[in-house]
Amino acid sequence: MKLKRLNIKSTVYFVLAVVLVAYFFPREGKFRYNFFEGKPWRYQLLTAPADFPIYKADEEVRAEKDSVAEHFEPYYRMDPAVETAQVERLKSDYAANLKDKISPAYPQYIESILIRLYRSGILSAQAMEDLKQDRVERIHIVENNMSRPQYVSDMFTIRTAYEFILNNSPKSLDKTLLQSCNINNYLTENTTWDQSMSERVLNEKLNAVAISNGMVQAGERIVDRGEIIDNHTYNVLRSLRIVHESKSGGARIAWVQTAGVLALLIAVFLCFWLYLWSFRPKIFYRRKNVLFLLIHITVFCVITELCVTYNWFNIYIIPFAMIPIVVRTFFDSRTALFTHLIVILLCSLMVPFPQEFVLLQTVAGMVVTFGLKDLSDRSQLIRCAVYILLSYSITYTGLTVYQEIDFTLNWTMYLYFGISFILLMFAYILVYMLEKAFGYVSTITLVELSNINNPLLKKLSETAPGTFQHSLQVSILASEAAMKIGANAALARTGAMYHDIGKLENPAFFTENQKNQNPHEQLPYEQSAQIIISHVTDGVAMAEKANLPQAVISFIKTHHGRGKVKYFYNSFKNEYPFLEIDEAKFTYPGPNPFSKETAVLMMADAVEASSRSLKEYTEESIAELVNRIIDSQIDDGLMKNTPLTFRDVLTVKQVFIEKLKNMYHTRISYPDLKI
Repeated sequence: MKLKRLNIKSTVYFVLAVVLVAYFFPREGKFRYNFFEGKPWRYQLLTAPADFPIYKADEEVRAEKDSVAEHFEPYYRMDPAVETAQVERLKSDYAANLKDKISPAYPQYIESILIRLYRSGILSAQAMEDLKQDRVERIHIVENNMSRPQYVSDMFTIRTAYEFILNNSPKSLDKTLLQSCNINNYLTENTTWDQSMSERVLNEKLNAVAISNGMVQAGERIVDRGEIIDNHTYNVLRSLRIVHESKSGGARIAWVQTAGVLALLIAVFLCFWLYLWSFRPKIFYRRKNVLFLLIHITVFCVITELCVTYNWFNIYIIPFAMIPIVVRTFFDSRTALFTHLIVILLCSLMVPFPQEFVLLQTVAGMVVTFGLKDLSDRSQLIRCAVYILLSYSITYTGLTVYQEIDFTLNWTMYLYFGISFILLMFAYILVYMLEKAFGYVSTITLVELSNINNPLLKKLSETAPGTFQHSLQVSILASEAAMKIGANAALARTGAMYHDIGKLENPAFFTENQKNQNPHEQLPYEQSAQIIISHVTDGVAMAEKANLPQAVISFIKTHHGRGKVKYFYNSFKNEYPFLEIDEAKFTYPGPNPFSKETAVLMMADAVEASSRSLKEYTEESIAELVNRIIDSQIDDGLMKNTPLTFRDVLTVKQVFIEKLKNMYHTRISYPDLKI
């Protein structure tokens, strides 16, 4: 019995919501302070909790690394075998082909100059061009696992090496004979870029760039309340934040953080669970209602987390005020505000500026609560959105002036508030979609349906004016009584307006629409009873065809419950006392009323119809009628499925008596003028 009282299925929804929000919840350690360079420190005295380095700004580190990369001297590898091979080739060619043509001085000069050129390094033309474009003045040449610096201006290509040989030849040598030695045959590149060595050394140099430029000792004073944060203090605070957030790494820390997140979420969701369980049992014991509220909480928490993590857009664009608007549309103001506060508390754990966020969103939620206190018109949603925009703007302006002590406002924030305002305009569409998805009926829809210009009601007023007047009177009685006992007055009023629409099929068979002739006089009692009973089934069919909400259709089904058509039932019993009667032919299909609203309508319908037969309208006769009708319904068991208390029944009776006295109040007769 206790488990049933706790509503296990609704509780499971809460558990699933906790798990889903925890899955998307950010895991990094969150620094508790918010600060800006040039702005005052808003917290108490802050001292260093431990030794930590003062990290350079990312831009500073990046600039230093760019400088290292810009001045980096690449590494080239020289192949000594090229020099040896080309010198040997020169000697072989001279011995075989040139010995008889030129003197030994020519090959001796060429050999010496080749050794000099190869020692300086011969590059490809493209490699030399790339070095010049990159403005590289010096490189490192790797030879026999040793490196040495070499200026690019002292290096050669095949073309420049050839020209150097000719231009620097001794005067004793004939250049024509020198050219005939085919010097190009002995010139080739011996120096190439060593990519792996260059990248390895460059990475070492980049990694060697210091990311900090000082240390803060444990206990050292950092900043005190009201002090302006200068560049040095800002870097110290930023470094402290980096150290704090870096501690969130590691498997053990991750598990600790997850446990902390779950503890926070369980605490917040448990408060919401206890609120519904303690103060809103009607919501808590209907799984659809619990699911509706938890979906809103979960969706906004997930959107906030994704927005903060992936930096999609500013969080103030998210229309958080839509939560209390939507919840208030279908439930009460307190539940709307409580749901909004739950979302704000959860999201404040994710956003960068939690204090500012909580203040702005809480004020907006309160504005919704006040603005939609008596929700009866869709235009109120528009006005409420305007009030929310004003509350955001005024609160943010006041907060900024208070904190900054000047009027240096971030005008982009007002743009975010404007975008959120535009998104709030879609609350109208969202309410309609949620009505269809969850089967709810908003107060706005009820007010619109109760408009007498509605096609179905207009047809009722034209085709069955007596029934229409009866429905109006019943709506007055039902809405007033519902309001007095804490039921939904708008729902009772709308249900009363439509409860007898089935009489449109045969309006003349109902007394309020008859003039001089009663068609029942020509029919047997069973047939007359079936015609009267059919107005319930006909009314349900008409309502479903007109796409009326199920909450309204339930009034059509239950306004007679499983009661009997007593006029024809009693007439049959009186006329044929010895015949066995088929009671099913005289019994309405039902079901019996199951809520305060449907119960009040049944009472109001019977009382209003019976009051028309009173011969005199005195307080005693009206009170006797009301008590007799309602007590008879209770005795017949028609109210056994409703949550009405004895106090509720007594209140309903008193309301009906007072209302009927006002409706049938006789006016004094004015004397005629005798003169």
